[in-house]
Amino acid sequence: MSPELISILVLVVVFVIATTRSVNMGALAFAAAFAVGELVADLDADGIFAGFPGDLFVVLVGVTYLFAIARANGTTDWLVHASIRLVRGRVALIPWVMFFITGALTAIGAVSPAAVAIVAPIALSFASRYHISPLLMGAMVVHGAQGGGFSPISIYGTIVNGIVERENLPGNEIALFLASLFANIVIAGVVFVLFGGRKLWAQGAVAVDEEPGRPGTGSSGSTGTAGPSPAKNTNGTAPSPTGTGTAVATRPDTPDTTHLTPPRIATLTALVALVVAVLAFDLDAGLTAITLAVLLSTAWPEDSRKAVGQIAWSTVLLICGVLTYVGVLDQMGTIKWAGEGVGGIGVPLLAAVLLCYIGAIVSAFASSVGIMGALIPLAVPFLAQGEIGAVGMVAALAVSATVVDVSPFSTNGALVLAAAPDVDRERFFRQLMIYGGIVVAVVPAVAWLVMVVPGWG
Repeated sequence: MSPELISILVLVVVFVIATTRSVNMGALAFAAAFAVGELVADLDADGIFAGFPGDLFVVLVGVTYLFAIARANGTTDWLVHASIRLVRGRVALIPWVMFFITGALTAIGAVSPAAVAIVAPIALSFASRYHISPLLMGAMVVHGAQGGGFSPISIYGTIVNGIVERENLPGNEIALFLASLFANIVIAGVVFVLFGGRKLWAQGAVAVDEEPGRPGTGSSGSTGTAGPSPAKNTNGTAPSPTGTGTAVATRPDTPDTTHLTPPRIATLTALVALVVAVLAFDLDAGLTAITLAVLLSTAWPEDSRKAVGQIAWSTVLLICGVLTYVGVLDQMGTIKWAGEGVGGIGVPLLAAVLLCYIGAIVSAFASSVGIMGALIPLAVPFLAQGEIGAVGMVAALAVSATVVDVSPFSTNGALVLAAAPDVDRERFFRQLMIYGGIVVAVVPAVAWLVMVVPGWG
């Protein structure tokens, strides 16, 4: 067996173990990099660490640190409730408000599961109270998170753009962002029409509470549900810490979120400054975010004391581990070997759609960012042939690997499942699974047809 094939099989084993045993994929990838690098590729420690993505490490830590401070001092809660008050009484607009709130959070740097964890409990409480389909509301939250997930300063965006730059591929940050945004808006529109959106318009205006996510404000009666049901470890989904189905949907009492305080004003200013610094002055997003976070921490240490612990360390470990292993693959020639194999199919468009489906299927059960971190470098030699546009291919891979996160086997899907109050959890799980399967079957082909076939980039 050739060294290249061994390294690919080890990567498959890493994905399988991470999916079936709930072990962090990044930690497994570091172990795999050590084993394959030492035993197969004859690399020393310096050779293995050559692939460590130090720049992405700083971006991930800096942006999630700043966002953790925003969450700790109530800035994110203020943004959520301020947005809801703008459409008071218009039930049909609530799912779209949740879509754009979650998208805005990920666009300014929130990790996708963190944004879903913030918005989903509020959104699903609204769904229960105003007879909105929980599937509709959950899908709007997840697709909103993915819609904003590829902005130039977002976690997904910086990761993918960093990989593209590292691999010397033609890139277009705005095209990547807009491709994901429009794809998720279209999907959300279809979901809205098919799962009760038209009926919501007929309801007219109702009284909307300020904070429906607070304990004791929810009520039963969501469409198509069968009453309260305790949470179960259904097909691998994690139970809530208290063992009840609504624990995630009821948030602990927090300070008043209806007014701007000096820390919140400063945090909003910092978020705007981050966007301006990156987009207008081309400053490094990670170093800028860390600097702003340190300034906020110095001014209000009581609000920021726990922020360091809330940095998305699991995501940092995942990305750094996977890309370090990809670096080992690159040094031993596996990426070139695999790319030549894909190109050897003889039909470039067929190879492209196969890569999109591989990304979607695996991502429905594993990490989206981990999949992108592995697939894009593997496609480099194939893209270097020039027969497929790199910008369109990267955008299609990104969309295919992230829109499937509504699957209940993914983190975002599991969060939505756990956050839904007063639902038949088994039935809701099946609904999410069927919907996720439809997305996996349809979206990669559409993304390929729209983004790859025309030859973007």
